[in-house]
Amino acid sequence: MSMMKGYAMLKIGETGWIEKERPTCGPNDAIIRPLALSPCTSDVHTVWEGALGDRHNMILGHEGCGEVVEVGSAVKDFKPGDRIMVAAITPDWMSLAAQDGYPMHSGGMLGGWKFSNFKDGVFGEYFHVNDADGNLAHLPDSISTAEACMLSDMIPTGFHGVELAEVSFGDNVLVIGIGPVGLMAVAGADLAGASNIICVGTRPVCVEAAKGYGGTHFVNYKDGPIDQQVLELTNGQGVDKIIIAGGDNDTFEEAVKCLRPGGKIGNVNYLGSGDYIKIPRIEWGVGMGHKRINGGLMPGGRLRLEKLARLIEVGKLDVKPMLTHRFEGFEHVEDALMLMKDKPRDLIKPVVVIEE
Repeated sequence: MSMMKGYAMLKIGETGWIEKERPTCGPNDAIIRPLALSPCTSDVHTVWEGALGDRHNMILGHEGCGEVVEVGSAVKDFKPGDRIMVAAITPDWMSLAAQDGYPMHSGGMLGGWKFSNFKDGVFGEYFHVNDADGNLAHLPDSISTAEACMLSDMIPTGFHGVELAEVSFGDNVLVIGIGPVGLMAVAGADLAGASNIICVGTRPVCVEAAKGYGGTHFVNYKDGPIDQQVLELTNGQGVDKIIIAGGDNDTFEEAVKCLRPGGKIGNVNYLGSGDYIKIPRIEWGVGMGHKRINGGLMPGGRLRLEKLARLIEVGKLDVKPMLTHRFEGFEHVEDALMLMKDKPRDLIKPVVVIEE
């Protein structure tokens, strides 16, 4: 068995380069060589917070695109040499959970999240994709490999927050956290027809990007409680919908306080520590305020990738403002990950380009 190099979680709090056996290809699967890669805050939660528990010598990464190296005998739509996109979530499409409309939970809760959760991720010289016909999508010529990385997780997760909150025409929307996922939530809410989009964030580079994606008002959590500032902006009425893409376990308390009765919260924030979230009893209508909280992992899959890619192709979504830091060469995966860990003020998203 040939060996390959990968950047891995060695244990909680420690990462490094390792050598591993190259993955093997089952009849429905594909082996991919990465063309571009991007680290995620989720990788930071996994390694430095131990959010998923300890992992040993597990290759990290779930955002990237690549070239098909090998396909299984049952794969129909892809062949070696094809340039592909792949989502961070790769469900088992024949599962009962997928048939029930929750492919992201195939194999158990969060079971569609395989990369750098319970199998090696994409930060290797090769990576494995299950159910290739359902989880790969052809990379359009008009989309760069760097942009394609955003289709793995940032775009589909941000847009899923919009879906979970059920944003509709004219809604006043609050987006808490305007990092990469939150910025895509702003863009998605704008495309869904939101009127006012209030954004919570402090870094100037993110604020400027949010303005470009449709943000209309901005709240700095350092200036006081989010709910008080939002209620002041809305004349005490609160907002119709909230997308939580940042913050911590206490963020839900402030969100519920500034959500109008009958409003909906869509959470796509990865809560990396703690045991419970706080829901304020009175502001939740003593349990009867029809304030709904939906928290979800994005679905993944080929169809979603193809639809979201069309938005870039036709010019309705531009992810270039997110790509603030660019590295050339696979060996810079570590540098890019450390940027996500340290989050300098001029960072939105780093990308490692191996081949255009």
